[in-house]
Amino acid sequence: MSEKEASGSGAPDYPHQPEAEKASIVRAVFDSVAARYDLMNDLMSGGIHRLWKAEMVARMNPRLGQRLLDVAGGTGDVALRALPLLAPQAGDAAGGGAVVCDVNEHMLEIGRARALDRGILFGLEWLAADAEQLPFAARSFDHYTIAFGLRNVTHIEAALAEARRVLKPGGRFLCLEFTPKVTPLLQPLYDLYSFYVVPTLGQVVTGDRDAYTYLVQSIRGFPRQGELAEMIVGAGLEQVRFRNLTGGIAALHSAWRL
Repeated sequence: MSEKEASGSGAPDYPHQPEAEKASIVRAVFDSVAARYDLMNDLMSGGIHRLWKAEMVARMNPRLGQRLLDVAGGTGDVALRALPLLAPQAGDAAGGGAVVCDVNEHMLEIGRARALDRGILFGLEWLAADAEQLPFAARSFDHYTIAFGLRNVTHIEAALAEARRVLKPGGRFLCLEFTPKVTPLLQPLYDLYSFYVVPTLGQVVTGDRDAYTYLVQSIRGFPRQGELAEMIVGAGLEQVRFRNLTGGIAALHSAWRL
């Protein structure tokens, strides 16, 4: 589990959010941007986030009858990609399907409405719950995914412990997340884009510059790839690996509960 070192930069130094305030800040941020969150993802990444999520689902390799828990799933982008493989037809699911879990009810409402508009009536559940206290029995799911959400939990170790608890033996853990440092040659441009362009784009599209200033700050304060891999090992998951995506802008961590 190696990791490339990145050089320093002259990027703004945003203050660390106090732990006691983080949960309320995160809720306020996503309440503010929920209606245009998916549009902003497309604009910020040039649509590349869709390729990253496709890679995540490919690595998951979901099968008919299996159950997926997509934590911090928001509007259900990952779950909707996996659902045709878990439960292609109502009546053929054999207990398979996906649960989209998120603390933000507004995001879930948007996702549920979009799924209904697409005629998706079976195999998909929507639940407001905290990643650190999941309301599921132990060994309930074949797959656990979390995309761009782990950095928003208050206690990463607690969320990882819950991930292991709800996975069945042989279950797969996958985490897709932005990384705080990228390939050194890209770092200056990445800093410029992150700290200046993204908040401005957030202001124009959502009317909330502060929300996207927070999101950039949360990326900068997130553990590096190797550090996160060690935390996943510490939670009791095994065979931990990570793969850098698009020059290290994002990373996909995978592990198993054995």
